[in-house]
Amino acid sequence: MSETAPNPAQGRDEQAVARFVERFALDFSEAGFPRMAARVFVRLLVTDEGACTAAELADSLQVSAAAVSGAVRYLIQVGLVVREREPGSRRDRYRVRDDMWYEAFAQRDEQFLSWESTLREGVSALGAETAAGSRLDETRRFFEFLRAELPKLMDKWRAQEG
Repeated sequence: MSETAPNPAQGRDEQAVARFVERFALDFSEAGFPRMAARVFVRLLVTDEGACTAAELADSLQVSAAAVSGAVRYLIQVGLVVREREPGSRRDRYRVRDDMWYEAFAQRDEQFLSWESTLREGVSALGAETAAGSRLDETRRFFEFLRAELPKLMDKWRAQEG
């Protein structure tokens, strides 16, 4: 799968697609996403099937299989990609979920709860009256707010998409 030649059969310019993949991946990495995971994620987004094997990803991104392996492990961990295997096949395929953003954000509830608990410990250790303790408590309250509001926002999204 070459990224350098236009593909008239699919009606798209693969050079333009490759530029988009790199640009959007750069946007993700500037926001803190690991660079290779960002490239793999965006590459999956631009496939019509939303899925590729590790070999296809390595070929299209011109990287090693090891680089793809680490990237997909991260993407699976954060809930943006799932691993699947066709019956009888020995190759895994990595797929972006249709509802990937919803699921990625909806799963944050447990993470926010954990952070809130840890932050409470930090406030207790530092003292709520100290500047550092106050800063940690504000952070805890922010995550508490997000945890309370996120389900409402997700419901609005589902209603809009429904």
